[in-house]
Amino acid sequence: MNAEHIVYKPIGILHSEHTVPVQTPAQPVYAEECRGVVEIFPDFADGLKHIEGFSHIYLIYHLHKASPAQLLVEPFLQKAEHGIFATRAPCRPNPLGLSIVELVQREQNALIVRGVDILDGTPILDIKPYSSRFDQIVPRQSGWMDMLDDDTAWQRGRRGFKPAA
Repeated sequence: MNAEHIVYKPIGILHSEHTVPVQTPAQPVYAEECRGVVEIFPDFADGLKHIEGFSHIYLIYHLHKASPAQLLVEPFLQKAEHGIFATRAPCRPNPLGLSIVELVQREQNALIVRGVDILDGTPILDIKPYSSRFDQIVPRQSGWMDMLDDDTAWQRGRRGFKPAA
């Protein structure tokens, strides 16, 4: 395999109420009531065996509507320029997204999830179970994000999202 050319095949697609990027919550913590459905393609359905035993899963996906890559960005939380790798901005050299969502239930090859901050029609590349035994980390510092108060982060992170009535 040539390291310059890597190809991934989607295993499924995400269906959500989010269709406009600037109106989509910026992180799962701001999208607690947002539900979605991860439709796994039939060829990969066997890979879901026993996933329903987990309360949360990681979704790894292709940011199919991301702007072209930028190395310096002004993130939604702060009016200051940062390197792309010090942010979660979608305009990355490799447009990969990562979200931890709550797994509400499994229905054959569909996963009903909550906490969805992902656009409708997003290709899903992989799913991994969240495990508190391995993944629970209490960070000592969160860089420039530590300078922001919670209310401002909440307002900016929701990006005007209003749940459907």
